[in-house]
Amino acid sequence: MNVTPTEIPGVLILEPKVFADDRGFFFESFNQRVFDTAVGEHVAFVQDNHSRSSKGVLRGLHHQVEQPQGKLVRALSGSIYDVAVDIRQSSPTFGRWVGLELSAENRRQVWIPPGLAHGFYVLSDAAEVLYKATDFYAPAHERCILWSDPTLAIEWPLSGPPQVSGKDAAGGRFGG
Repeated sequence: MNVTPTEIPGVLILEPKVFADDRGFFFESFNQRVFDTAVGEHVAFVQDNHSRSSKGVLRGLHHQVEQPQGKLVRALSGSIYDVAVDIRQSSPTFGRWVGLELSAENRRQVWIPPGLAHGFYVLSDAAEVLYKATDFYAPAHERCILWSDPTLAIEWPLSGPPQVSGKDAAGGRFGG
């Protein structure tokens, strides 16, 4: 597995070794030992989430104020622009974001440690996204930062106004 750090400490891009031939391909999408070595600690996942979204759908920016979730995110089909925002107040990169394309073709995954907000925008006609989470979903502690918050100034690769849920449209301001 190729591991590439990003501008935000702890956020890693993981690219598997793919074995392809005329029959198709094979790769390990997750190996606990390899993953723990890559992130430098043991990480236990307790929940897998799978979503399907149409082109132009934007989900996020979600986080939990208690029971923060680390997420290992990948696109099973289609393509998304995935974003992580550092909301750890003690972090030197507090308020910064990183974004990258995850697709079925590039087979990349991104590790987003606990304490960051997460969202994605669908680039293809449809996309299926799978993410492993380190803690359980806790609706009472879930928060949403407005995807278009001017302080964050995320450069989403929009092809028009995104489709967002009512909850995401009512997201709060960063730091507010």
